[in-house]
Amino acid sequence: MPKSSIDTLQRPIRKIVLGVEYDGSQYHGWQIQRKPPVATVQAALEKALAAIATDSIKVHCAGRTDAGVHGTGQIVHFETTAERPMKAWVKGTNTQLASSVRVLWAREVADDFHARHSATSRRYRYVITNSDVKPAIAFNNLTWHGFPLDERRMHLAAQALLGEHDFTSFRALACQSKTAFRNVHNITVTRQGPLIVVDIIANAFLLHMVRNIVGSLLAIGDGRQPVEWMAELLAGKDRSVAAATAAPNGLYLVKVGYPERYAIPVMPLGPCFFTD
Repeated sequence: MPKSSIDTLQRPIRKIVLGVEYDGSQYHGWQIQRKPPVATVQAALEKALAAIATDSIKVHCAGRTDAGVHGTGQIVHFETTAERPMKAWVKGTNTQLASSVRVLWAREVADDFHARHSATSRRYRYVITNSDVKPAIAFNNLTWHGFPLDERRMHLAAQALLGEHDFTSFRALACQSKTAFRNVHNITVTRQGPLIVVDIIANAFLLHMVRNIVGSLLAIGDGRQPVEWMAELLAGKDRSVAAATAAPNGLYLVKVGYPERYAIPVMPLGPCFFTD
């Protein structure tokens, strides 16, 4: 066996965690898709990391976002025997990436950490621009709704979702989760000028769950349905009677919660058009 191969086998395996930001409008979601091969955030990131490690890299993420969905607080981890300074995993990797994906920070983390399984919560924000005319700027990063929306009605309706429930009514038909039960810790709907932000925190989410919730909130906000409709949908456990799935453009994974002992850095919650 070549000496370089022996040296590699003798090196300790290090677990590295990254904070990642991306504009999902140019990608067919997070997860690698091989049939047919399409552009995904995972594929782009693994290729860039492999160039720095000079070895293949497999990353694991906190939340597998859909096509067109963005991330400002995505957390990933990978294992490697490559000995690189943390700045190489950040600056070096970014030189290998398109401008639509950025590694924000890198840390070595405890062996028992897992980006997905160690997470205690996920936080998403859905951003709607509510105006008569569809905006020319950032149209891939916002969802436009041309009819007037009452954010107060939307917020009141959303409170019916708090707590642990069966979210079958807001679950995509293709969802493969073994259970439809999820625990929503907090949900708010607020307005900042023409922008309406739906902010939701839960232990985990079903496929298209946030977008399906927002679709029904839009129907309540523009008066097509009463405030009580959200509670009725939840209790009915029937996806077919809820509103259509909202577009992916306005959806962002903004934060993932972990136990304090992992010391995962806190990242900004999103771009300038919605602030905390």
